[in-house]
Amino acid sequence: MPLLAVNVDHVATIRQARLAKSPDPVTAAALAELGGARAIIVHLREDRRHIGDRDVHVLRETVKTRLHLEMAATDEMRDIALKRRPDMVCLVPEKRQELTTEGGLGVAGREKELAGYVASLADAGIPTSLFIDPDPRQIEAAVAVGAAYVELHTGAFADAATPSARKTELDRLLAAIPLARQAGLGVNLGHGLDYDNIYAFKDTCGISEYSIGHSIIARAVLTGLVEAVSAMTAIISRFPD
Repeated sequence: MPLLAVNVDHVATIRQARLAKSPDPVTAAALAELGGARAIIVHLREDRRHIGDRDVHVLRETVKTRLHLEMAATDEMRDIALKRRPDMVCLVPEKRQELTTEGGLGVAGREKELAGYVASLADAGIPTSLFIDPDPRQIEAAVAVGAAYVELHTGAFADAATPSARKTELDRLLAAIPLARQAGLGVNLGHGLDYDNIYAFKDTCGISEYSIGHSIIARAVLTGLVEAVSAMTAIISRFPD
């Protein structure tokens, strides 16, 4: 079955609201694994607004499944990745003023630049995923760059205001998944997925991983993290691989 990767950034956001020591994303990661998460995701931003360097260090020592590091394609982040050795790096666009990642990485037109970046990680044994929109041009560029995976941005689908708009965005995703797989890429999905809209993919083959954060942490505030992760794991467990 496809894997559930849980993003614990929002736990760190709550901590940073008071510049406190808790809640600790490291503890959250352990509870998420108890609930069935098969990977833990953190996004180390340039401004360190939530996840910090200490979090990445301790998570690397304690995560028992897989640690995925989301980051911008900068020299600083590459140095951190090479030092901490996450199980996967996902390159994402990043703007200081955004509340959350607003769209996919523009890979087309940056193939030469990103190919060298991806190669430096691959040489260290770290596979790279590219967070992209479900666009054939971006998939083609991801292949040219040498990425192992793409994470298709599901935000436009999740945020669609009308059933018609949602169907349009879902059709884009459903067309992109086999296209990426046929090109030799692993396919992950992420951004805005929740306990309801995830069912749009219940009959979809070819997805390696669902990357989910906000909806799980929001539910966990009311029900507890182990239950929230277990509920999502139970849903995904019925999906085809």
